[in-house]
Amino acid sequence: MTSCYLYASTRTAFGRFGGALADVRPDDLAAAALAGVLAKTPALDPALIGDVVWGCANQAGEDNRDVGRMAVLLAGLPVSVPATTVNRLCGSSLDAAIQASRAVEVGDADVVVAGGVESMTRAPWVLPKPSRAFPAGNVTAVSTTLGWRLVNERMPAEWTVSLGECNEQLADRFTISRRRQDEFASRSHRLAAQAWADGFYDDLVVDVPGAGLERDESIRDGSTPETLAGLKPSFRADGTITAGNASPLNDGAAALLLGSADASTHIGSEPLARIAGRGVHALDPREFGFAPVEAAERALARAGIGWADVSAVELNEAFAAQSIACVDAWKIDPDIVNAKGGAIAIGHPLGASGARILGTLAARLRESGGRWGVAAICIGVGQALAVVLENVTGARP
Repeated sequence: MTSCYLYASTRTAFGRFGGALADVRPDDLAAAALAGVLAKTPALDPALIGDVVWGCANQAGEDNRDVGRMAVLLAGLPVSVPATTVNRLCGSSLDAAIQASRAVEVGDADVVVAGGVESMTRAPWVLPKPSRAFPAGNVTAVSTTLGWRLVNERMPAEWTVSLGECNEQLADRFTISRRRQDEFASRSHRLAAQAWADGFYDDLVVDVPGAGLERDESIRDGSTPETLAGLKPSFRADGTITAGNASPLNDGAAALLLGSADASTHIGSEPLARIAGRGVHALDPREFGFAPVEAAERALARAGIGWADVSAVELNEAFAAQSIACVDAWKIDPDIVNAKGGAIAIGHPLGASGARILGTLAARLRESGGRWGVAAICIGVGQALAVVLENVTGARP
């Protein structure tokens, strides 16, 4: 088998729920990210793209009917370029990258685009179909923005509690205080704002036509542990999780260009990083936030390295509580985690976040010269994914 490399990445700025991207359809967001990553490699003939693997968690509204294929058509790619859409909830676009890398490694394709999209603003309400014609009673419209909906009555009730309650339970289990969560969240905002000010994201973010969004909309530059301490708990009256130490609802898209070593002649540039290891893990649905611990361990083992070799980690910050629990379990230096801010500040448009953290990880490794990095993401209903990258742009030994 051949190795798979990451050649380019891009994403849109992430908009707040009901914010600057609220009027943009998810298929248009996806097309913007797809066109943006190909604009970085103008020498590549798009007709040579063997497949597009796209992630999306919702797929209940304008993102239905294989939104990856819709993005291909809307971005103006040749109609001969195929596409599929995958759904592993929050991990959808990291799963897309994993599936794309496997296609390259086994020789099914030489160049593949992976990515993902989510418009949580435009996620529709849905009505279940009645079991018989002309029901006499009322029918309830269910929001598809986030979390469980239309739950199977056979599913144990303890598994279907809210994502926030799951993390309250996790905070209890590991004795993670409100203060520590607020400090983690404040750091996310501070580092994200600093990274934007330093120009780190300038080359990673592509404009969405007509949106006028130049920076991630959820970043709060002035957030401090003290200001966050004033927010009320969101899930328990005496709880620790608030709107300030959890990721917000967001809209956005991200894309990655992957290929073999030989594909560099078609792409017209040298690769940024090698996909060196992959890991997936699942456990009790209530413990989804802790699942990245083992997923990352498996990815590291498959890459043949350990945590001592890793200089950069991108862990999707669904909640401060679960992020802290993972970092503690790995016993790593917290300073190498999300050094350019995380999802609490940047945002978490579900289907786009995996591609976002993988692209950010490659950029961090290139900037620092570090050799090894880990991208990991927790996934609702008890799953997680992780990918190990090896920097191939002149990394330090």
